[in-house]
Amino acid sequence: MHDLFRGTTVIPVVTVARVADAAPLAQALVRGGLRLIEVTLRTPEAPAAIREMRRLVPEAVVGAGTVLTGADVTRAAEAGAQFLVSPGLTADLAAAGLASERPYMPGAVTPTEVIAARELGFALLKFFPAQGMGGIETLRQLAPVFPGIAFCPTGGVNGENAAEYLALPNVAMIGGSWMVPTEALAAQDWATIEARARAAARFRR
Repeated sequence: MHDLFRGTTVIPVVTVARVADAAPLAQALVRGGLRLIEVTLRTPEAPAAIREMRRLVPEAVVGAGTVLTGADVTRAAEAGAQFLVSPGLTADLAAAGLASERPYMPGAVTPTEVIAARELGFALLKFFPAQGMGGIETLRQLAPVFPGIAFCPTGGVNGENAAEYLALPNVAMIGGSWMVPTEALAAQDWATIEARARAAARFRR
C-alpha cells in the first residue's frame, strides 16, 4: 500500500462509458503527470476499460473504485486492477478486499466507521462524499482523535479547494474528477485533459 501510493498527491477518479476511450484517457493523464488512475465500477464497460489501460498504457497504475461487494472485488481483480477503493466498508467487503492481495482503501466518514476500519487493520481511508460530509472542517476535527489514520477525500474536491485539503495533517492525498470534464471526455479532447492533469499534478502536500 505505502509503496504504491508513495509520492502520490492526486488520484484522478474516472468513469468510462466507452472502452475505446480508456487507453487515450490514461495516456493523457500519464502525460500530465498523474500515473495512478481510479476507474469507477459505475459502468458495464469499467472492467474492460481497466484491461485496456493495463494493456496499452503499462506506465499507468490502474485501480478500481466504487467497489461495493465481494463480486466487485472479483471483477476488478480479474480485470487486472492494481488497487481497490470503496466508499464504505463492511466485514465481508474487508475480507474480500484483503483476500485479493491488492492494496485496498475502504471508506469511512464518521468516528464509528473510522474505529471499525481501524479495528480491521486499515489506516488509509477514503473520505466520501467529502464536501457533503463536512469536508475540510470534519477532517480537521477527526485529526486529533485518530492519530495514525490518513484519508483520501473525494467528492466535491476540485482545483479550487485541493490545496486546502492537502494542507490538513491527516490527508495523505486527494481524489477527484475535475481534470476529466465530462464534455472533454465525450469529445475525446485529450489535450484539455492532459493540460488539466498537468495542473492537478502540481499540487503538493
